[in-house]
Amino acid sequence: MIPVFDGHNDILLRLLQAPARREEIFLTGEGKGHLDLPRMREAGFAGGFFAIYLPSPVAHDDPDYHALMANPPYALPLPDPIPFAQAIEPAVRAAGHLLWMERASNGALKVCRTAAEVRAAVAAGVIAAIMHMEGAEAIDESLDALHLFHAMGLRSLGPVWSRPTIFGHGVPFAYPSSPDTGPGLTDAGKRLVAECNRLGIMLDLSHMNEAGFNDIARLSTAPLVATHSNAHALCPSSRNLTDRQLAMIRETGGMLGLNFSVSFLRPDGRQLAETGWDPVLRQVDYLLEKLGENHLGFGSDFDGCTTPDVIGDVTGLSRLVQALADHGYDKPLLEKLAHANWFALLDRTL
Repeated sequence: MIPVFDGHNDILLRLLQAPARREEIFLTGEGKGHLDLPRMREAGFAGGFFAIYLPSPVAHDDPDYHALMANPPYALPLPDPIPFAQAIEPAVRAAGHLLWMERASNGALKVCRTAAEVRAAVAAGVIAAIMHMEGAEAIDESLDALHLFHAMGLRSLGPVWSRPTIFGHGVPFAYPSSPDTGPGLTDAGKRLVAECNRLGIMLDLSHMNEAGFNDIARLSTAPLVATHSNAHALCPSSRNLTDRQLAMIRETGGMLGLNFSVSFLRPDGRQLAETGWDPVLRQVDYLLEKLGENHLGFGSDFDGCTTPDVIGDVTGLSRLVQALADHGYDKPLLEKLAHANWFALLDRTL
């Protein structure tokens, strides 16, 4: 079994929404969602980026987004921004859940703050968890909270999750659509980039619109990374990256994590779990052509998306690796895709 290090998951959201059941959700497993400790260990899950993500408030008259995404074309309205004062408390609780997971796992999971800690944990058979923030609503304009979360272990941050923040603008969920959907970084966003570079916090470009992507490419001294995105040429969703953006990632020694969401894999953009290996393999082939074999890995979006039923949950990672092997990829390349490329990226960024 080849261990898999994953670019993005949302299990912390499940704990945030049901804190009284976190032992059942994480430690023993409730048979729901994509991740829990027993299934991670069964699957050879080496670790990954654990996202602090705050869902938007839902109104009773909001449209049925899942139904709309099942039948493109669609252009879903972006939720309103979440103010810092409203975001900081649940974000701190989510970070606390990750630190609880480390303690409660009895040595099976470790929150890692350096690339060396990640490698050491994986070598010891311990799940290596990196604290990530998906959407920087819980960071104030003065950036004081950035230092707070950094002290807690934050080592990766996406300035936006689609909805706007004080730092920049994300892409709406739209198909078909270009990622060129609005303005770039604010002045606060430019200061955020500089401070993340100084602290060694990786910047995640998934969900960022094209103008913001360009600003970060111009301002950042670090490799460009999109933890959970796919190729726009094969699935023209606003969430996917153009060939020009993929070239910029490659040129900076950056990284892309293949998103398992069917909406960003399928050429028709439909959110249907009844999806086989073909769109997955086509995306991997294309991304390897554009990025090269040293700049691609997995970014599942487990517990935050609808996955192809051939993958399902974390236990489907071995089926994915086998499908790639059957497709003709040799073991050295499979090891790069599964974990080695992420490890090398962390060496360059943390």
